[in-house]
Amino acid sequence: MSVTTVNPVLRVAPAPPAEAAAYFRASLAFHTDVSDVAAAMAAEGGPGFTLVDCRSTESWDQGHVPGAVHLPTAHVAEQAGRLLDPAVPVVTYCWGPACDGATRAALALAELGYPVKEMRGGFEYWVREGFAYETRQGTERPAADPLTVPVDADDCGC
Repeated sequence: MSVTTVNPVLRVAPAPPAEAAAYFRASLAFHTDVSDVAAAMAAEGGPGFTLVDCRSTESWDQGHVPGAVHLPTAHVAEQAGRLLDPAVPVVTYCWGPACDGATRAALALAELGYPVKEMRGGFEYWVREGFAYETRQGTERPAADPLTVPVDADDCGC
């Protein structure tokens, strides 16, 4: 008797190309990555969005992206109007890929009428990719983790 091996990747067939294109286009409307945020933050004339760190004050003090606005997720409803311009897109971030804080903050901001995206990877990948961050003690710049970014190139090429 022959045993058929099921390919776990293709157990569910890929979506038709048009559906896949629509899905991935939509995904890019909701998400951005650390490298693109860093490039935009460094661009002459500013990034064109407001970067929001939605973590606690203790987390913010431990380290945050330079130029970010501190707006903890739990305070979005009462503080967004004071801290953010509703005409300027917002990009949220939290600790990392295992944290939903940035997603919850993005949802709250969208429900308030803000155009919003979430930065995939969060603060964890900002640091792992070797970008500078601020703490109470000053600015830190870690070495890039070679598992997340090429250490001898200006960008990943993607």
